[in-house]
Amino acid sequence: MPWLQIKLDVLPDNAEQYEDLLLAAGCAAVTLQDREDQPIFEPDLGTTPLWSNTVLTGLFSADHDLEATRTFLHDSHTQLFPNTPFPKMKTEILEDKDWEREWMDNYHPMQFGKRLWVCPSWKEVPDPDAVNLMLDPGLAFGTGTHPTTALCLEFLDSLPLENKQVIDYGCGSGILGIATLLLGATHVTAVDIDLQALDASLDNMQRNQLDKDRLNAYLPENTPDEQADLVVANILAGPLVELAPTLTKLCKTGGQLVLSGLLSEQEEEIINAYGKHFALTPAVDKEGWIRISGTKL
Repeated sequence: MPWLQIKLDVLPDNAEQYEDLLLAAGCAAVTLQDREDQPIFEPDLGTTPLWSNTVLTGLFSADHDLEATRTFLHDSHTQLFPNTPFPKMKTEILEDKDWEREWMDNYHPMQFGKRLWVCPSWKEVPDPDAVNLMLDPGLAFGTGTHPTTALCLEFLDSLPLENKQVIDYGCGSGILGIATLLLGATHVTAVDIDLQALDASLDNMQRNQLDKDRLNAYLPENTPDEQADLVVANILAGPLVELAPTLTKLCKTGGQLVLSGLLSEQEEEIINAYGKHFALTPAVDKEGWIRISGTKL
């Protein structure tokens, strides 16, 4: 069925109250968007910053009474924000679509390096003789479309991974760990704070017809105290700095470390956190994001 939506241009300080008002009016979902392409890449811990010009969108069922909601929002605004004008508001009918199907139709096989392809599980592989990773990310992060994932996959394709033990810290969909197995690694320890990510990693193992014993998935607090030949972590700069002692301990002497999820201006911060224990190579940039790798001293 089609949906109705209300869009409001709100001030950041008022966004939370307007979100509550939309939900109180019977809204099925609320989203916040930036009207002026103002990026917020990695907020400080404990903060939830919003853009200076925020668009708040409320989604309603097709039979919803929008006139009653308009009146409710106007009256509530007068009580909550008596000294500010009512925000610009737009209502529209949202086309009825199968959004999951539309996303699936636009997700295509991608090549990383010389050997590795990441292929949606619902499409045919372009090169049957390549190393083909069949992927259904589900609700977990990691499809290969983001520059940080691409940087990691390209690097993994260049490594001799035969008989290596790997730790994929922040595994998401399992894309990086499973790639190492297909490229010759013996075993992967997949770690994530999200149980859905661990489930997605195990599901994608089955999708690639890999022996389930070759990948074990853990929450961080349950991670075995064992070292690996390769530790890969595609997270964010803040967590990577905090995890430096943990990731350093998990990597064997002479082992490889691969870090991404980083903006180019965060390179020095990562070097300071890891440079004492790893011989780091120069960062590799892709669209403003970087990958840093090195060898454990």
